[in-house]
Amino acid sequence: MRIALIHALRHSPPPIEAAFARAWPEAVLMNLLDDSLSADLARQGALDQAMTERFLTLSRYAVGTGAQGILFTCSAFGPCIDAVAAEQAGMPVLKPNEAMIDEAVAEARRLAPAGRRPRIGLLASFQPTLDTMPAEFPDDVEVVCQLATGSLAALDAGDAAEHDRLAGVAARSLAKCDVVAVAQFSLARVAPMVEATTARPVFTTPDSAVRRLKALLAR
Repeated sequence: MRIALIHALRHSPPPIEAAFARAWPEAVLMNLLDDSLSADLARQGALDQAMTERFLTLSRYAVGTGAQGILFTCSAFGPCIDAVAAEQAGMPVLKPNEAMIDEAVAEARRLAPAGRRPRIGLLASFQPTLDTMPAEFPDDVEVVCQLATGSLAALDAGDAAEHDRLAGVAARSLAKCDVVAVAQFSLARVAPMVEATTARPVFTTPDSAVRRLKALLAR
């Protein structure tokens, strides 16, 4: 089973590859990385048709190599991924967030006190993720956004320890949520720290996505 992984951050391949190694080691992975996508989005401040065309081009290349499923690991590009899913309707095309959102929402609904909306903390290190991703949650939950300011810059500079520290500091404000969703593949590494800091269940995009994709293709 050949799975195409399409990335917009160079930090994303290791966590998703680790998740596949844990949950689906038999899958054959191919990685497509265009880290200019995230840089261009940060500079532009909004998605446009040209950005969508770039995603369509990447997905067409992946399909041409024989991929039987596509998983995007870039959480700030939801509308672009929707366009790919519409074009490649014959195969599973997963947004990075959708499986994690479903799992986090189900658990938050279970844990929320009666009479209060389920509350999900959303931790990210890339501001455009927090600009677009909350709209992917159902209306009956409250999404509390928290940016780990400076953490992505630290990771870009090779300082993983500072990245993790800043993410842990940012997560403290989410302790009153029912669950915490770690919004980016590059942040999945801090999940144990976030869980220890908040004492709340923590969901990550890589593990949820692999579980969902494996189940879809098993059908």
